[in-house]
Amino acid sequence: MGCTLSAEERAALERSKQIEKNLKEDGLTAAKDVKLLLLGAGESGKSTIVKQMKIIHEDGFSGDDVKQYKPVVYSNTIQSLAAIVRAMDTLGIEYGDKDRRADAKMVCDVVSRMEDTEPYSPELLSAMKRLWVDAGLQECFSRASEYQLNDSAQYYLDSLDRIGNDDYQPTEQDILRTRVKTTGIVETHFTFKNLHFRLFDVGGQRSERKKWIHCFEDVTAIIFCVALSGYDQVLHEDETTNRMHESLMLFDSICNNKFFIDTSIILFLNKKDLFAEKIKKSPLTICFPEYTGPNTFEDAAAYVQAQYESKNRSPNKEIYCHMTCATDTTNIQEPRRGHDPARRRFRSSCLVPARASPGSRPARVFLLRGPSRTAFSR
Repeated sequence: MGCTLSAEERAALERSKQIEKNLKEDGLTAAKDVKLLLLGAGESGKSTIVKQMKIIHEDGFSGDDVKQYKPVVYSNTIQSLAAIVRAMDTLGIEYGDKDRRADAKMVCDVVSRMEDTEPYSPELLSAMKRLWVDAGLQECFSRASEYQLNDSAQYYLDSLDRIGNDDYQPTEQDILRTRVKTTGIVETHFTFKNLHFRLFDVGGQRSERKKWIHCFEDVTAIIFCVALSGYDQVLHEDETTNRMHESLMLFDSICNNKFFIDTSIILFLNKKDLFAEKIKKSPLTICFPEYTGPNTFEDAAAYVQAQYESKNRSPNKEIYCHMTCATDTTNIQEPRRGHDPARRRFRSSCLVPARASPGSRPARVFLLRGPSRTAFSR
């Protein structure tokens, strides 16, 4: 029996095919562009980086964007709560108040009827609020690494009063934190320092990866995103595989791929805010049993970075690393000028163009500002 695609998946597939066609046809135009390929395992923050480009280099989110993301916020919020509710039974946790079971049923019924993208009724909103403050549900939430839960669950559920208002409109931060699986290839254009950038975001799940390689061997650079916070979690599509192990295998295959042998890689060790909180209570040995250092942000982050850098088998390829929080516009736009805990020589991940003759493609793109700036050639 064949697989039936949803209307959204069919539209994404057609969009992806059109981009692939354009990539083949616009060779002359592309010669004037800086082409960046955004890679990383699922839920590493790639799509959030794309949204940040709209904020930083374009005009932010339009009225249509806000309207489009409103049902996504509703869905992400109630789906997150439903995920915790389902985990209550799996983990054998009881509600602090047994009356919350009726509230939980109401939430799960809405999700099962696929009404999760609609504004919440007053009754549903009250049930969600009661559930979120229940002691048993909070205990279950504290064990989120043991089941699949959206990273932004707490952000949205802490904002139920605001999101549940009749006049609710998503804020910039609400939109940045939305989670929608990327299917196919999504192309974003922006201009920076008189250069035209083309950023290609591709699906991170295993089923998407076969679409990556053949279109992108001529990219200027690869931005590879890693979810630092995934070190104690498993994949959605394979709950026997650690997320960071999967990410390391993917990085190895990309870093040493014959198509990218001379392509520079910018490594974004993302979700540093979540990692900083997690490492206090969840040891790095969950992912790396051989680790003997202290479970502090600085030491653990440095060890993780070293694991990625060790995958590089090319003596001529440099890995430009930066710790990021993709939901923080300031962090993405003007990365901290102080020293990163895990890498002291990098002062900025901003792309700054080298000199180029008018109308020509730049020979180099500088990654770092100031006397320590580093360039990669094209």
